[in-house]
Amino acid sequence: SEPIEGHDDNNNSNLSLRITWHVHTVNDLSDGKILLVHCKSKDDNLGIHNLTVGSEFSWKFKQQILGATLFWCYMAYDNFYASFDVFWATEVFLHKCNYHDCIWIARDDEIYLKIFPDQHDEYTHSWESGRLL
Repeated sequence: SEPIEGHDDNNNSNLSLRITWHVHTVNDLSDGKILLVHCKSKDDNLGIHNLTVGSEFSWKFKQQILGATLFWCYMAYDNFYASFDVFWATEVFLHKCNYHDCIWIARDDEIYLKIFPDQHDEYTHSWESGRLL
């Protein structure tokens, strides 16, 4: 899959392959902490981004034909890091993202995924000590 830039051609079709997906990584850390975010897929390296509190890094794309689209991110702040998948094509995950937007929120305690159908943030990953980069 390749990120799509400059246009958004969503339609009301339920076919997830025709939907333009948006993935957001949000810095909701405290005390002005900078969040380092490095996201990629097998085909696309989206670069390293340093996010100030309250800002986000996001991108959009369309799924590959066979549903094999997978993006993962490395996030770090201070002496903590996490590395995990941020988009994969399963019905449960796609439903949580409301078939359009996957919003990952980095907080001091853990990393959360916004669950649109229930309007809450779900704990997904703990921070580990140290840094990989």
